[in-house]
Parts: sequence; C-alpha cells; structure tokens
Amino acid sequence: MSAAPADALVFFGATGDLAHKKIFPALQSMVRRGVLDVPVIGVAKQGWKLPDLQARAKDSVEKFGGGVDKDAFPKLLKLLRYVDGDYSDAATFESLRKELGNAKLPVHYMAIPQGLFGLVGQQLAKAGCAKGSRLVVEKPFGSDLATARELNQTLHQVFPEECIFRIDHYLGKGTVQNLVVFRFANTFLEPIWNSNYVRSVQITMAESFGVQGRGNFYDRAGTIRDVVQNHLLQVLSNVAMEPPPRSHDVETIRAEKVKVLKGVPAIEPKDILRGQFRGYRQEPGVAPNSTVETFVALRLHVNTWRWQGVPFFIRAGKCLPVTRTEVVARLRTPPPIVEGINLPPNYLRFRISPDFVIALGAAIKAPGERLMVEPVELDLLHSLAGDLEPYEELLGDAMRGDAFRFAREDYVEEAWRIVDPAIKANTPIFEYESGTWGPKEAEGMVPGGWFVSKS
Repeated sequence: MSAAPADALVFFGATGDLAHKKIFPALQSMVRRGVLDVPVIGVAKQGWKLPDLQARAKDSVEKFGGGVDKDAFPKLLKLLRYVDGDYSDAATFESLRKELGNAKLPVHYMAIPQGLFGLVGQQLAKAGCAKGSRLVVEKPFGSDLATARELNQTLHQVFPEECIFRIDHYLGKGTVQNLVVFRFANTFLEPIWNSNYVRSVQITMAESFGVQGRGNFYDRAGTIRDVVQNHLLQVLSNVAMEPPPRSHDVETIRAEKVKVLKGVPAIEPKDILRGQFRGYRQEPGVAPNSTVETFVALRLHVNTWRWQGVPFFIRAGKCLPVTRTEVVARLRTPPPIVEGINLPPNYLRFRISPDFVIALGAAIKAPGERLMVEPVELDLLHSLAGDLEPYEELLGDAMRGDAFRFAREDYVEEAWRIVDPAIKANTPIFEYESGTWGPKEAEGMVPGGWFVSKS
C-alpha cells in the first residue's frame, strides 16, 4: 500500500548554504512539474521575515537553478512561509504549529548540523508537530558507529524507523540508479557478473578541487567520513547486490543492499593507505599539524557466494587530475590463442559522473600482416537530459513516502562498522602533489595498477 502524500514541507536551516545552492532550485523544479503544491515552511534563526526568505529563494534559483521560471517561481513564493527562532526555544515550534495549520502529514527536513537532530525532534514532539509526520535528515549520520547508534536511538524516541528518511544525494543520481538497472535489465551481463569471470572491481571518486573554503568541516571529517562511508559504499552495494525477490515492497531491495554490507569485513589497517595534498594544512580552518586524509585507497572483500575471493578497491581524493566517479570491473584474462601473444584483460567501465558512460574493454587484431592483438574500448555515452536533480527527486520521494532511495538504520550502522577501523587506525599519512593521482605509495595496491580512463 502506498503512503499518503505529505500536506506540508518544513525545512530547518532555510537560510543556510545547502538550501541556497540545492533546495530552492529543487523546490522550483518540483512546482514546475506539478508535484509540489503544499505549504513550504522555512525555519531558521536569522532575524529574517518572509520577504527576506523570498529574496533568498530568488537569488538561489538565479544562481543555481537555471533562472527564475516565470510560471513556477511565483507559485513557489505563494507556498513559502517562514518561522524565525532558536531551535532550543519552545516558542519557535509553537509558531511552526500555527503555520502548519490543518496539516496532519508534514515532512520535516533537517538541513542542519546533526548535533541538532535530537533537539529539534524533541521540540517537534512537544509542540505536537511530530505525530503523523516524516523526518528527513542530512548526512553525515553520526561520525562513527557509536554516534550513529546513539543518534538512531535519539530519533526513535520520537519517530519510528519507517518515518525516518536518511538522505544521501548520491542515491538520487540517475546515473547511480542506472547502474542497478543496467545490471538487472540485461541478460548478457548476469552470467559473467561473479567471481568466475571478474578478477577485481575498482571504484574511484576523484575530485580535481580542494576543500573550497570548507577546511573547518573537512578537518573534522576527512575523505573516509565524507564520501567513503556513504557515497562509495552505496555504489559498492549497487554493484555487488543480489537480484531482489519480485515484489512491490521496496524493503526487499533495501534488504539486499544491507546483505552486501553484512558480507564485508571491517577494514584492516594493512588495507588502508591515506594521503594529504601538499598545502592542505595552510587551508583556513585546518589545523597546522593535521593528519586528516584528503585521499584514501582501500582494499576490501565482499564475502558472499558471488564475490568470494574478488578484491574490491576504493580510491577517493581531492586535488586529483580530474573530477570523475567510475566503477571498473576487470575480467579474468582468457588463455592466449597464439603462443607468445599476451591478451589484454577485458573490463566493464561505468562512469557515474560527471556524465554517464558504459564501456567495454576488448581486444581485436592489430593492423598489419602479423597476428598481433591490440586493446580497444567500445563505449556508449548516455545523455542525462531529462534526469531530475538529486534533491528534486529525493524530496519528491519523501513527500510521497517512498523510502527506496534512502538509507535504512541497519544499512547506516553496517557502513560505519566497515569503516570505523579505517578511521581509528591512525595509519601513516603520505603527502602528494595536487594534480597527481595521490601518493605514489598507493600505486602498487592494485595488481595491474589502478585503471585510468583516457576519455
């Protein structure tokens, strides 16, 4: 049975950077598509009034939303409400209750620091704003396994698990969803998608930029917390999951992703290599003796029947040569057809961002009289035109009560269990130059080397 649609959207942190860059553009797009026609109530402590929030919304869509839509934006302005006040003040939530009016099924979206999640949840309950509502919370959800469990317990005092939507914008990307569709919608892939044919899997998330003024945040997070625990383990679970039982219940698919993580042992210190780009310690907000990683390379295994013995390598970092996220499955090399001719390994490559590419690495006869082999790549560039932006899709899902693209409690805790040792191991940190592929010490981690696509 489908959930009842929400009759109001409340977003805490309405004056913040995330709302400015992502949320207002998503709201305008939702109005344009006709999927948002309920009150949108911004809550923050900024000393603002409604016209200030409306002006902020206009500036947001002009800078980040492709401009003001002459039809949709006026409708959005009419939906906007604003409550100004401190989250620790009960009067703020009394004002929110008044703005909600007759709404019985609101969605409360917390675009605020996780340290405030519990406080806001309790205040919502005291003001009578929690009953029948859904709660959407931003990442990071905890900073390790212990804090994630504590946060889950705190939120469950007010909201049942089925009403908590842990947002990870990576799950809203059409390209990440396409990875799953390509796996299960094409018969030719399934027979080889296992340890009999796949030699190794690499997942790379490279960013050519640095911390971009977020030094204070990044020096408390680091690469493992920032992108591995959430984004890249999500990608891994999509790559490695089993086909779910045929069902209309989205929990069957979410359960398959949890099974993947349950099969991944916690990362051991010997399988971690951390790096830091030269100049990071001079960034504003970064400690002068910081040992926080801006690059990490990890080796892990998925101990399921399908993937037994296949190493999975994850690499992520800042100030690398390109901005690109890719999955590469290297296949086992067939026996040579002529003695003395070495065949290049086949591979399947999925680029997730900035564009979507599916590529097959193959071997053909090289030009000339002699029988020689050369590698080629057959690729398909898939247009992203028509795909929804992640926040537009995810907020729409939350309004409908569709939890498919959100992280479940057990999934989040399993992800933290896997990376906790990597965070706490205090392994050496190796310096690397901006514009390179990280520390030279990482180069030998992968047999045959890390894959770097030419296009």
